[in-house]
Amino acid sequence: MWQVKKSARGATRETTAPRTLEEHRLVTTGDAGAFAKRDTHTDLKVELHQRLLDLINLSALDKMSREQIQAEVGDIVHEELTKQNQALNQAERKQLVGDVLDELLGLGPLEPLLKDPTITDILVNGHAHVFVERYGVLEPTPVRFKDERHLLRIIQKIVSAVGRRIDESAPMVDARLADGSRVNAVVPPLSIDGSLLSIRKFARVPISMDRLIEIGSVPAQVAEVLQAVVGSRRNVLISGGTGSGKTTMLNAMSAFIDGRERIVTIEDSAELQLQQRHVVRLETRPPNIEGKGEILQRDLVKNALRMRPDRIIVGEVRAGEAFDMLQAMNTGHDGSMTTVHANTARDALSRVEQMIGMSGIDIPPRSARAQIASAVNVVIQVGRLADGRRKLLSLSELTGMEGDVVTMQDIFRYRQTGVSADGQILGRFEATGIRPRFLDHVETHGLTLSSELFRPDSKFEQ
Repeated sequence: MWQVKKSARGATRETTAPRTLEEHRLVTTGDAGAFAKRDTHTDLKVELHQRLLDLINLSALDKMSREQIQAEVGDIVHEELTKQNQALNQAERKQLVGDVLDELLGLGPLEPLLKDPTITDILVNGHAHVFVERYGVLEPTPVRFKDERHLLRIIQKIVSAVGRRIDESAPMVDARLADGSRVNAVVPPLSIDGSLLSIRKFARVPISMDRLIEIGSVPAQVAEVLQAVVGSRRNVLISGGTGSGKTTMLNAMSAFIDGRERIVTIEDSAELQLQQRHVVRLETRPPNIEGKGEILQRDLVKNALRMRPDRIIVGEVRAGEAFDMLQAMNTGHDGSMTTVHANTARDALSRVEQMIGMSGIDIPPRSARAQIASAVNVVIQVGRLADGRRKLLSLSELTGMEGDVVTMQDIFRYRQTGVSADGQILGRFEATGIRPRFLDHVETHGLTLSSELFRPDSKFEQ
């Protein structure tokens, strides 16, 4: 099984100096415990795993039992630890061997990165270049794959687990990991310099609204309004750019849905983490190798209407399903939610209008806008600031039509006031002074919101 190479052994890293701006801040401001807590064991696993890649025959792994692999891996790990003069007790060595086995039999070099809670994104640019995002900042890692075949083997393992495939005839794929993390892979001939893999990690414990308040993404006062919006069954459109936190916001807001309601979720790649018991999850299906059997989001939205849903949640509208989603919102499924890619709340409405045109239904622009104005009640804009933090930027309410224009008013908005010495964006959330029309619906559902929240001099520091 083992194929020992003649190349010299790579030296181990002798420093744990901070590698990112955030790590530098943690150390220099005295919060070094948060930095020191995460590196020691993970770095040792990474180094051992990279060494094993030089020694083992990967193709033989599939033909051996875990016990056989464990015996041989254990011997090599013990040998390497002795040569590196690592002082570990028996329990620590046993744990380390188990972790390395998980990496070999799991997703290889990616395993320690997937287990690192400080990492939010993993970006693989060919077998020799792996980057991660920590605290909103991209940084390189010492992680690498043995060669291009090794990277492709890991990609195949990921996509086959969810019944999808990737090869020259289908060189792009969206998939997910067992924990719900989103995966996108692109292989040659589309990717010129080797296979590409992008993983957007999702927390094992869903981020709650309380957590968003704690980290400053949403002011506590605005969270009260969001809870009332969901509780009073207003239809919500969450808008934002790539990586701005749309799905996180959708997950957090969904926790306010009454547990007695039947919820149907529809997604391209299942990643929503709803906590209610009565949740029905639907996922699209790509075409098979013959180009047949594809199930689109639009098909699932139509089918969901026959499943007696109280609310329909579409992970993200991208095309003609927007029209069917609006129809659902207009026909008794109040309180439905979805997300859309857009830079502002007004742009989000334009994007939805364009998607209606992609449905293949010949509908005049004014009628399309009337559908939007009637179906959507609240637009929430989220964004990612220059310092990497994600925030709620505005909460707007649709108020109807004036001529051919959908009218909308901001209820709350985030205003940037400056930049601190360490590059952190400074700002505050403020009320515009407009009393939202949905307050009437809030009251009819037995909920209350203080009028003080909407005073023009109300400012919520973040």
